[in-house]
Amino acid sequence: MPIHTDEAGWPIKTREIRNHHMDSRIWNDLAFRDGDVVIGTYGKSGTTWVQQIVGQLIFQGDPEIPVADMSPWLDLRVPPASVKLPAVEAQQHRRFLKTHLPVDALVWSPKAKYLYIGRDGRDVMWSLHNHFFNGNELLYQLLNDTPDRVGPPIERPGPDPREWFLHWLENDGAPFWPFWENIRSWWDVRGLPNLMLLHFAELKRDLPGSIRRIADFLEIGIDEARFPAIVEHCSFAWMKANGSKAVPLGGALWDGGAETFVHRGVNGRWRDSLNAAECRSYESLAREKLGEACAHWLATGEMEMPEAMPVEVPLPRAA
Repeated sequence: MPIHTDEAGWPIKTREIRNHHMDSRIWNDLAFRDGDVVIGTYGKSGTTWVQQIVGQLIFQGDPEIPVADMSPWLDLRVPPASVKLPAVEAQQHRRFLKTHLPVDALVWSPKAKYLYIGRDGRDVMWSLHNHFFNGNELLYQLLNDTPDRVGPPIERPGPDPREWFLHWLENDGAPFWPFWENIRSWWDVRGLPNLMLLHFAELKRDLPGSIRRIADFLEIGIDEARFPAIVEHCSFAWMKANGSKAVPLGGALWDGGAETFVHRGVNGRWRDSLNAAECRSYESLAREKLGEACAHWLATGEMEMPEAMPVEVPLPRAA
């Protein structure tokens, strides 16, 4: 779906998305502030990880900050906007909010900074399978039985992540939201000056370096004496051990608690389940839906363009 822009070149919201998880209308009523941070992914791509990084940067390595409470998933439909928006408005610190929306269903503000994290779709779905297979009855009750759900309920997956992945691949993201359009929408606006693309594999390869790059983009100075603590508090081991701060509701919606939510942070678990033909099918579809350059980035985290494939991305004009 093409991204429409205003006269200055900023993306314009052109649709609403509502389902068992989302209600995008809440963004229409958010009063943006200078310096707001919006952290986006398709899902299970490092959202909580980057929320932790941003929280640690803003509060300079404070181990006690409740990031899960401070950084809500704004378009999650529970609790409703009437509860969530006043809580966000009351925040006095630099706000950092989470979204799983594509760009065309999100309100884009020149006042804010946007971070978008990509991850290979196979890794995404293996992580999502763990997330929902181990979700408890309260999780499904909140998603399916609270008022204003649009569309069918979400059901617990069977035990085989391969079957779940193939259904998702063949049905344009079911039972969630379309994958390719989400990735492509953010990739298509990567030239915007207030957007930084990140990748799960990049964070794993060089967490300290990634934290510094995020700090530079957000214009947050680092107290070097606190930097080792910041890095430690952004490790998977620390986040698992301190899930009451890093994980929504302290992990109460999952069997196994926060350790299930944070899980292992491992890529490539699908290699033991998918055969060569199934991998080729996924990779071919990625190139068809995303183009060669974006598919390469999504698979590897590498932004380098293949030879002879330059892409020009228009920047917004000065207001």
